[in-house]
Amino acid sequence: MPIWLQSVMYLWFALSIISFITVIVDIPGKSVGMPIMKIVWPLTTLYMGIAGLYAYWNFGRNTPMMHHGQESRRHGHHDAHHEPSESMHHHRSVDTRTNNVNLGGQRNHHAQDSHSSKPFWQSVFVSSTHCGGGCTLGDAIGGPLVFSLGLVVAGSSLFADYIVEFLLAYIFGIAFQYFGMGFSNLESLAKGLKNAVKADTFSLTAYEVGMFGWMALVHVFFVPIPQPNHLLYWFMMQVAMMIGFLTSYPANWVLVRMGIKHAM
Repeated sequence: MPIWLQSVMYLWFALSIISFITVIVDIPGKSVGMPIMKIVWPLTTLYMGIAGLYAYWNFGRNTPMMHHGQESRRHGHHDAHHEPSESMHHHRSVDTRTNNVNLGGQRNHHAQDSHSSKPFWQSVFVSSTHCGGGCTLGDAIGGPLVFSLGLVVAGSSLFADYIVEFLLAYIFGIAFQYFGMGFSNLESLAKGLKNAVKADTFSLTAYEVGMFGWMALVHVFFVPIPQPNHLLYWFMMQVAMMIGFLTSYPANWVLVRMGIKHAM
C-alpha cells in the first residue's frame, strides 16, 4: 500500500473514531427529530467522519421531536391539506374564504417538506443519513459474512457481496424507515411496512448503486483485493458508503419533494 494512502486511511480512521465518540457522548440528552436518529447519527460518523459530526452538530442536534401523528398525516392523509380552517372569520366573503383555504393547503404542503426551520437541502441531507444508516449496518455485516462463509456467486465473491449486502441493507433500511415513521404495535403492520417500502426502496437502491460501483473499481484496481480482515477493506468501505450517500441524495430529494418520504 502506498504511504500516502496509508496516511490518509489512518487519519480518516482517527477522525471517524473521534467523531463517533463525540456523538455518542453528546446525543443521549438531545432531541434529534426521531428516536431512530440516535442510532443513525453515530453510524453516519463511522463512515463520514468529521463531515458526519459537522452535519449532526448543525443539522441534527436539537431538532424538535416528530410525533407519530405527524408522520401518519404525511403518509396517509394528504387529502386533509385541502380541508377548510375552522378559524376563518365568518364575516369574510366566499372568495376570501376560498383563498384562505388555498393558502392553508400551501402551508400544510410546505410543512410536509420540513417540520423544522432548516433549509430544504439540509432536511434532505438528514433524510439521506437515515437511509444510509440502514445501508451501513447491512453492508458492514454482509461483507464479513460473505468472507467468513466463503460465499461465491458465478465464481465471484463480489457478486456474493452484492446480493448479501443488498438484502441486509434492505432489511435494515426498511426497519429504520418503519420505526422512523413512528409506527407502534397498535398500527397496522401491513400498512406500516407498505409505507416504509414505498419511502425507502428507491433511495436505498440509489445508495447501493453508488456503493457497489466503488466496490467494483476496488476489485479491478487493487491486487490483492482488500478483505474484511484488513484495515484497507474498511477504509474502502467508508469511501463506498460516502459515494452511496451522494448517489442517494438526489433520490431522497425527489421522494421528499413528492411527499413520499418525510423531510427531517
